[in-house]
Amino acid sequence: MESSNLSICFFFCCIFLISGLIVEAQDSPHHHHHRREKEETDDNGFRPAKLFVFGDSYADTGNVRKSLANSWKEPYGTTFPGKPAGRFSDGRVLTDYIAKFLGLKSPVAYRWMKLFGGKKVRNGVNFAYGGSGVFDTLANVLPNMTTQIDFLETLINESVYTTFDLHSSVVLVSLAGNDYGAYLATGGTIQGLPSFIPLVINQLSINLKRLQKMGATKVIVTALEPLGCLPRFTELSSYQQCNATRNLATYFHNLLLQQTVAKLNNDTNSSTFFILDLYNSFNTVLEQKGNPQGDLKFETPLKPCCMGISSEYFCGSVDEKGVKMYTVCSDPKSAFFWDSSHPTEAGWHAVYATLKSSLGQLFQFS
Repeated sequence: MESSNLSICFFFCCIFLISGLIVEAQDSPHHHHHRREKEETDDNGFRPAKLFVFGDSYADTGNVRKSLANSWKEPYGTTFPGKPAGRFSDGRVLTDYIAKFLGLKSPVAYRWMKLFGGKKVRNGVNFAYGGSGVFDTLANVLPNMTTQIDFLETLINESVYTTFDLHSSVVLVSLAGNDYGAYLATGGTIQGLPSFIPLVINQLSINLKRLQKMGATKVIVTALEPLGCLPRFTELSSYQQCNATRNLATYFHNLLLQQTVAKLNNDTNSSTFFILDLYNSFNTVLEQKGNPQGDLKFETPLKPCCMGISSEYFCGSVDEKGVKMYTVCSDPKSAFFWDSSHPTEAGWHAVYATLKSSLGQLFQFS
C-alpha cells in the first residue's frame, strides 16, 4: 500500500472519544432547572426542532468523499442501512442515537444537501467529517471544525436557516482525538502531548463560543473516550488490556475540557454547554462486557469485528485484484468495536443505553 494511502487510513482509523453520562458543568445551582421562554414552555422540557452536528467519524453520516474513506466500502454499513453509506461502522453511529433520543430523524449529511436543492432540511444538518479535528489533520482534504462551522454560517447568511433555528435546536460537537493522531503522525511525541492538549482545548473553546454567539443554546460536547482502549492500541496485548499511557493523556484532555466548559457557562451566566461523558460509558460497557440491561454481550470487547489480515491492511482493504484483505466476525452484534477505532452499531447502542437516563435529566423528558 502506498504511503499516502497509509496516511489516509491512519487518520480515519485514529479516532478518539469518551464515557457514559451527561455532565452539566456546574456554574450555579439554578441552571439545571432553567427554562427558556419559547423552546421550553411545556412541562416536559426542551423539545428541539433540529440537530446540527460538527466533528469527526464518531458523528459523520456520509460527508467524506468516497475516494478517501473505507466507510464507503464493504463491509461498512452491512447492519444499517445494508450497504456502505459513509458511516464508520457496520451500522448506526453516535449521531443516529442522539437524534433518536431527541425524537428526530438523523440529520442529512451536509455533502448531500444539494439533493434537496440546497434548501432547508427539516431535521438539521450533519457537518461532521470523519478524520477531522479542531486543527487540520490531513492537509486541506478534510474541513476542520472551524470550516464546518463556516458551512453553517454560510447557510444562515443565505437565509437557508435562521438564528432562531439554531436557538431552538441541539448542537452536537464530537471531538474524538484526530488532532492527537495527526500530531503524533507529524513528528509529535507522547511526551509532548501535555503541551499540545491545551492548544486543542483552547481552539475547541473558541469554536464553542462562536456557536453560542451564532444562537446555539443547547450544545453537547463529547468528552474523549479512553484512547488506550481502542483496538489499534490494545492489539499489542492481544486485545487483553488498555494502554495506560494513552488513557492518561485522555484524562488530561477531559480534565481541561471540564474546566473549560464550566468557565464558558460561568462567563455567559448560562447552562448552554454540556459534556457527553463517553469516557465513563465506554469504560462501563468494556468492563461489564455488555450494556447494563444485559441484552448485549461482548465476550472480547477490546477485539474488533473487522480487521486487516496483516498490519498493512485495514477493515475494507482490497488488493490490486480486488481480493479482500480483511476478515469480519460472524456476528457484529457480539463485538463492541467494529474496526481499529470505531464501535459497532451494537457498541454504540450499549453506550447510548448508559447515557439515556442522563440525557433525560438534561432535557427533562423521557
